[in-house]
Amino acid sequence: MRRSPGFGVAEAAMRIDKFLWFARIVKTRALAQQLAENGRLRLQGRVIDRAHAVVRIGDVMSFAAHGKVRVLRIEALPNRRGPPAEARLLYTDLDQSPVDEPSAK
Repeated sequence: MRRSPGFGVAEAAMRIDKFLWFARIVKTRALAQQLAENGRLRLQGRVIDRAHAVVRIGDVMSFAAHGKVRVLRIEALPNRRGPPAEARLLYTDLDQSPVDEPSAK
């Protein structure tokens, strides 16, 4: 059997909907798929409109949730949906500012 160059040296990657669910950012996989397909999620600055978009370690994603914009950097790709403490280690929250900040006058 002949192998193509780079066979077995694939960069670790995962579907974005699966990552969102495994990392406990959303409660269900269906909600993760909906978030990705609604075009409200950005990955590396570009709008995502499909649940099968690929994420890799080091990617930055942003989306609005619960009155604030969340900006997350992916630190690791999970093998399973583990406990919340384990899930929090998968990403770093880069921005925690509210969406509707009152302007100072």
